[in-house]
Amino acid sequence: MRFFIILLFLFQSIFAVTIKDISNVVGIRDNQLIGYGLVVGLAGTGDKSQFTMQSLQNLLRNSYIKIPASSIKSKNIAAVMVTADLPPFARQGDKIKVKISAIGDAKSIDRGELLLTQLKAVDGQVYALAQGSIVADEQNNTTGFIYDGATVENEVDYSLGEENSIKLSLLKNDAKQAYVVEEKINEHFNKPLASALDTRTIFVKKPLNISIVKFISDIQNIQLDSTFKKKIIIDVARETIVAGLDIPISPVTVARDGFTIRIKKSDLTDQEWEDNQINQGRDIGDNVQLDNKPIAVEIDNTLMNTKNTPTVSDLVRAMKVMKLPITEIIDTIKMIKDLGAIDVELEIRG
Repeated sequence: MRFFIILLFLFQSIFAVTIKDISNVVGIRDNQLIGYGLVVGLAGTGDKSQFTMQSLQNLLRNSYIKIPASSIKSKNIAAVMVTADLPPFARQGDKIKVKISAIGDAKSIDRGELLLTQLKAVDGQVYALAQGSIVADEQNNTTGFIYDGATVENEVDYSLGEENSIKLSLLKNDAKQAYVVEEKINEHFNKPLASALDTRTIFVKKPLNISIVKFISDIQNIQLDSTFKKKIIIDVARETIVAGLDIPISPVTVARDGFTIRIKKSDLTDQEWEDNQINQGRDIGDNVQLDNKPIAVEIDNTLMNTKNTPTVSDLVRAMKVMKLPITEIIDTIKMIKDLGAIDVELEIRG
């Protein structure tokens, strides 16, 4: 059965983006961690590489069990590399996600148990300990994840409360953007606090009567004009899509094997909307009208109302109603992005 998604809209709205969408605060960033570990409990899908056997021998030796590496022939173990991102301001006891990748000839690490693994940064210090049951990637069984699989043991020393200024780093090297951000910040505080150091870096001095956290919050929420791009984040591993509520989609048609998406302006009269759209099918949205004309998404005789110009959020919601797999939704968003119907930065996370 073929499905049709039709998103109809009556006018274009201008959506503002904020400074947070196009910049980072220098010093507030993730830190990469890495470790070498062993996965056990595999159902014959592990590897027999020499370094795996040697690692197991060393592990057993720490438990006062002496056994030659040559006598270990199990394929229920695998040597892996473990990686993670340590978020800014992570505290002891916090849980973080880890990614596991086989480095031998293992066929699958799915449902294996990662033994206690130290995760280090480039300074050689241990910042987290990882352990837990692995969920393999559907597309590649030799990689997988453990959500909340590592516990933070040490913290990165960075005291934000003592800072009297911040530096913003624009995601894009652009002199015009740097100038606009500088002007918007000075206009917001009615003081010459911001100064563009170059085409990507803006120095901002904190006023005395405000905390550093509120200061950063105020700056990040300053609105800019619509020429700045927003971002859609697609986490393939978690099968999630993170997009703002106000990312508009321009008119476009995408035809795929199982469905067709048509996004176009409505040319119906008020009476035609009332006669042909309202109360048709099953209404699963809010009753929203603009200038007495509903904005609608039609899905196989199902009416879903949207607000203002159809957005990426509306499209994802419509495709979820169709119970399409997340891979289809992700591929469709990529297609629409490639066609130029959404003007955003697309970030794909593994």
